[in-house]
Amino acid sequence: MPDPRLQLEIDGAIATITNANVEKRNAFDDDMDLALFEALAELKDRTDIRAVIWRGEGKAWSSGRDVGSIGQKDLPMSHHDLMARGHRGILRIFEIEAPIIVPIQGWAIGGSFQRALLCDIRIAAEDAKFMLPEVGHGVIPDTGGVGRLYQMCGHGIVSDMVLTGRSLNAEEALRYGIVSRIVANDELDAVAREMAEKIAASPAVTVKMARRVIRHLSEQDVRTSMADELIYQTFINKSDDFAEFRAARAEDRPPHYTGS
Repeated sequence: MPDPRLQLEIDGAIATITNANVEKRNAFDDDMDLALFEALAELKDRTDIRAVIWRGEGKAWSSGRDVGSIGQKDLPMSHHDLMARGHRGILRIFEIEAPIIVPIQGWAIGGSFQRALLCDIRIAAEDAKFMLPEVGHGVIPDTGGVGRLYQMCGHGIVSDMVLTGRSLNAEEALRYGIVSRIVANDELDAVAREMAEKIAASPAVTVKMARRVIRHLSEQDVRTSMADELIYQTFINKSDDFAEFRAARAEDRPPHYTGS
């Protein structure tokens, strides 16, 4: 049964994915993930689609992971296998022939921000904000976007965002090349649609080959980063320090880390 919180609409040559979990500022849980991966799989097989818009309803593009859903389901797979499934699902972005435009308003946080980074073009509303808070929760970013962010911003900005959880506003994101444009909030969807229509009106094979050239400049580094993330996040999940992190939070006491 389709998940109404993740919608796919086709209008001629333009497809629109909408994050529609508005009550939770478009936070993703496992069911929304699967709905997204199914939408991407459908688009991968659609030769009639010339451009994709991935937008969010409400005040945020996506606030990241729905932490309230974590642990509520008994999944028949290990943490490592769950991550591998997520990597396989989101890498379908690279297999879709049509460019993906992401208009972002409000927050783009964590894994959702990383997914947006894997797309072709990001534009920001004036109130857009970007953050990678994973280290503050005892884990590392693990959705592949850090590899792309490193290509955009370099070592210093990525280290600051990942290690301190620093957020960026729209102006900073434009300065560092994370987004290509800033537009007024009430014009965001219209500008994204105008961009998609311009792409869709160009010769399909030309757009496809241009996107392939650009993607080949960066794809291998992203895949390498994801391979590292899969190993290191699995290690962290089993580590003494992560167990201590969770215990200290539960017992409301200072943690004692050993680095192992």
